[in-house]
Amino acid sequence: MKFIRLAAIAGAGVLALGLVSCSSTGGKPAGSGEGSGGGTVDTPRMVVAMITHEVPGDSFWDLIRKGAEAAAKKDNIELRYSNDPEAPNQANLVQSAIDSGVDGIAVTLAKPDAMAPAVKAAEAKGIPVVAFNSGFDNFKSMGVQEYFGQDEKLAGIAAGEKLNADGAKKVVCVIQEQGQVALESRCAGVRQGFKGESEILNVNSKDMPSVEATITAKLQQDPSVDHIVALGAPIALTAVQSVGNAGSQAKIVTFDTNAALVDAIKGGQVQWAVDQQPYLQGYLAIDALWLFVNNKNLIGGGEPTLTGPSFIDQGNIDAVAELAKAGTR
Repeated sequence: MKFIRLAAIAGAGVLALGLVSCSSTGGKPAGSGEGSGGGTVDTPRMVVAMITHEVPGDSFWDLIRKGAEAAAKKDNIELRYSNDPEAPNQANLVQSAIDSGVDGIAVTLAKPDAMAPAVKAAEAKGIPVVAFNSGFDNFKSMGVQEYFGQDEKLAGIAAGEKLNADGAKKVVCVIQEQGQVALESRCAGVRQGFKGESEILNVNSKDMPSVEATITAKLQQDPSVDHIVALGAPIALTAVQSVGNAGSQAKIVTFDTNAALVDAIKGGQVQWAVDQQPYLQGYLAIDALWLFVNNKNLIGGGEPTLTGPSFIDQGNIDAVAELAKAGTR
């Protein structure tokens, strides 16, 4: 069963990369540029809005934006990037994009119920919408035509199974934003895949000192915790401080990466990270809109295009580290 899941993920990754290669020659090449992968197209200028639930200060989103910018440069697209971590405000940004007459919208669906009316408004105007990063379980029911990201539940199960292999006995899965469906799915998957004891710990990522204090208090209260599962690089790096504060022997693993997290894996402070390839998510979301507007292509044939999960650990960190320095991993 594990082999089948991983094979499906690998196949999706090959599909995604193949589509990137193919679309890089879409239209007539008109010169070349950094990150273009084959020159820019000569199709009419498009305007695409990318709207995320980015939390300020989380450099994970820089990777998504860089991927989106590379695709936009290649595809002769004016990219309008905006973000707000609060779902009602994010929905308002979608409505503003609709009112401005964009040709396509790429959006994250961290809180689908709050985003649904704005997405429907775009569809009513005939504006194609794709989702990425968050919304795996909801994009179809919302009428969104494509999704690029990982199956968060599947990624959590894979992480749980890796914890089994690591010999973990008791883990705490840290959710930094209650109600965020992707985060909750990750922890649910961890609990399903992990054979030992697991707990959920809710923290507030808008107050990082409180995050550090909460994790520290949990480790002091329960010395039997041997692994902390973070759901984002900033939380993992904060947990490193908490482990030191508590004098704990707990090991830290995480979902998602940034340059500092890569250094932490190299230094042994973090054991491994689940990688969903954010650069690829941003790239595919923008490229998909170009393909649909110009050729009515649908990547994935209506099914989600998976960009993860894969694992970054001591075995492959050196190769990834060079890419992280360049700002693409």
